[in-house]
Amino acid sequence: MMTGGQPGRSPTMLESVELSPFWMGVLGSAGAGACTALGAAGVFAIQRLSPKLEDMLLSAAAGIMLAASFFSLILPGLELANARLGNEVYGALVVIAGVMLGAIGLWLLHEHLPHEHFVMGREGPDQVELKRIWLFIIAITLHNLPEGMAVGVGFATGDPGNGAGLAIGIGMQNIPEGLAVAVSLLAIGYTRTAACGWGALTGAAEPLGGLIGAAAGSLAELALPAVLGAAAGAMLYIISDEIIPETHRRGFQTPATFALMTGMVVMMFLDTTLG
Repeated sequence: MMTGGQPGRSPTMLESVELSPFWMGVLGSAGAGACTALGAAGVFAIQRLSPKLEDMLLSAAAGIMLAASFFSLILPGLELANARLGNEVYGALVVIAGVMLGAIGLWLLHEHLPHEHFVMGREGPDQVELKRIWLFIIAITLHNLPEGMAVGVGFATGDPGNGAGLAIGIGMQNIPEGLAVAVSLLAIGYTRTAACGWGALTGAAEPLGGLIGAAAGSLAELALPAVLGAAAGAMLYIISDEIIPETHRRGFQTPATFALMTGMVVMMFLDTTLG
């Protein structure tokens, strides 16, 4: 047998195993989620983040999500829909429906799940009493679930480059997000170990989202353009409803805006070079 130009060498286990788009989506989202733990570990080296730096880091994360929504989800969704339906108008309507459903789904979750943001405070039903830590965790989970879903459905398109670009971009924005969560928990009285542990735990939502996105894309191939749109819509809702308002409340809106633009062009570059 000849493999890679070397006679007599059998393929290794890694070479002989080809991962399906489903498993690439699950593993990719798990890797992106693990970056949250990497960021949270920074709490052992940093006492606190200045409000300006915190707003800039979160805005950069929003920029990555914004570019990912368009370049890695909506545009591929439009291409798939046009190819399968043979009609640009119908294809656009399918993706638009997905975007709106994704945004409405996140809005409903925000309305019915109690959660608390570090700047905007508590949201959701007031009659539900939970410890403050759980309110924070629910809030971050609502951010991370659609991000994981985006990675999963990105691989489900059958384009590994598109999925890899999403996984890398989402992973990059999870590092400052994990650090911001852990430092904020430290500021309200948690130990460094507890803050790191809870901050890392918030990233566990991403593999779940990746599983949902990969399964939806794999099992409902005809609905894949709408699923891509839904993942984009969910992230766009988070950007507009939460991240931008949170990062424009403390007087640092100009550096936050440029940080968002920087995150956007970084993700655009990744999508162009890896896609």
